[in-house]
Amino acid sequence: MTQHLADALPTSTGTQPGWWREAVIYQVYPRSFADSNGDGMGDLEGIRSRLPYLKELGVDAVWLSPFYASPQADAGYDVADYRAIDPMFGTLHDADAVIREAHELGLRIIVDLVPNHCSDQHEWFKQALREGPGTPLRERFHFRPGQGESGELPPNDWESIFGGPAWTRVADGEWYLHLFAPEQPDFNWEHPAVQDEFRSILRFWLDLGADGFRIDVAHGLVKAPGLPDLGRDEQLKLLGNQVLPFFDQDGVHEIYRSWRLVLDEYAGDRIGVAEAWTPSADRTAMYLRPDELHQAFNFHYLNTGWDAEALRATIDESLDSMRPVGAPTTWVLSNHDVVRHRTRFGTLEKARAAALLMLALPGSAYVYQGEELGLPEVVDLPDEVRQDPSFFKANGQDGLRDGCRVPIPWSGDQAPYGFGTGGSWLPQPAEWAGLSVEAQTGDPESTLKLYRSALRVRRAHPALGAGDGVEWLPAPAGVLAFRRGDFVCTVNTTDEPVRLPAPGTVLLASGDLADPDVLPADTTVWWQG
Repeated sequence: MTQHLADALPTSTGTQPGWWREAVIYQVYPRSFADSNGDGMGDLEGIRSRLPYLKELGVDAVWLSPFYASPQADAGYDVADYRAIDPMFGTLHDADAVIREAHELGLRIIVDLVPNHCSDQHEWFKQALREGPGTPLRERFHFRPGQGESGELPPNDWESIFGGPAWTRVADGEWYLHLFAPEQPDFNWEHPAVQDEFRSILRFWLDLGADGFRIDVAHGLVKAPGLPDLGRDEQLKLLGNQVLPFFDQDGVHEIYRSWRLVLDEYAGDRIGVAEAWTPSADRTAMYLRPDELHQAFNFHYLNTGWDAEALRATIDESLDSMRPVGAPTTWVLSNHDVVRHRTRFGTLEKARAAALLMLALPGSAYVYQGEELGLPEVVDLPDEVRQDPSFFKANGQDGLRDGCRVPIPWSGDQAPYGFGTGGSWLPQPAEWAGLSVEAQTGDPESTLKLYRSALRVRRAHPALGAGDGVEWLPAPAGVLAFRRGDFVCTVNTTDEPVRLPAPGTVLLASGDLADPDVLPADTTVWWQG
């Protein structure tokens, strides 16, 4: 594969919008990024040591998945203390060092906040169990008596996202709600103490220098009054396409209005990013009204296949829904919860083409660690090494999220490929030796070179980055073509080459472009038009 990069690029001279409107944000999954102490688990010092790599890659900000004190029942999304670092990742001093060094390099840091639930080892929850039914601490969670003759049945029919009922019974007979694992009790966001605590947590990390928050399960904080039955099973299949009594309730928006007031107290454009699974792009846009959050993940785009017609429809819907609220659209292909897009789409060629399409669209883009290396999903992990809690449950998620969380390869021809000196918490495939950062650096045909080049062009070209629309150009079936100012992007999603007159001078291509008037199969080309 060959990329073509024009020698002279236009230089951006326009005024700079809010940084989040065009930022490329790189997701770091801390346990799988870099291990500094040889225990097989990535850590904050490992992240700090690799920040120059991210600067060279060309991203604008780094989103860190949870590193808080946690029993790790769900890879850190079960938080026991929101103001402490889990020892496996380091110390608060290490977190401070990451933020400070990132800022010195011109990178921003977004930390993951988990407000829907905590760990069953959180001090509030432990005290609530000790104090018993009817006590004040229980009001900060969703404790209820059971149904049935002796309360032996759950309070309602809600199912956990990880499988099984969303309720667990405690020794005194009451049940508590957990939309995820039993070790993750849901907070009751109607309680003022919960609201006050999280505003305090926001300020703690903002004072430390965090540039924003990715808000886990942002759609889940408020439940419908009375916690009504849903009336059917296999509820996970409804996620993101139907109204649910435990997700996307209108009451969440008052919470985020109060959070926006906190964010706006701080200089430097601090932001909130919603992980919000909603039935429509219009519902997602409600989280981004001017007095609420700044960005939301575009799961509708992530779930769109490699098909020109479907992609165009999703792109239009996404842009159209964000425009009325004045928010940037975001674009994402992979993260720590989904199969890597190289494997989803089936080939590296499609993955590379999809990356160039994503980075050409107006708004902000997210890159998941390792996608710049073209890493595939690891689909053959032995059962005994898996740690995804839903793997051990029935009727929940497929339980195979570990496959996208395997530690990434940095160097060398043997595992753990420079990840650390003491192995890795999940085994890495032998073929990853050829996909390491070291192996791809200096190779003009590598996926790493493609990402570095694309991010350089994106930063330099005045037509790329922020925006709220594209001009679609005529194109054959299976092909996308759009213009943004004097920039043109063409994408062939078919498995056959397509004749398409060159709209300008080639800036970059995801594959070999022998004839500028022929767009190869599964290829994206950027043009200076």
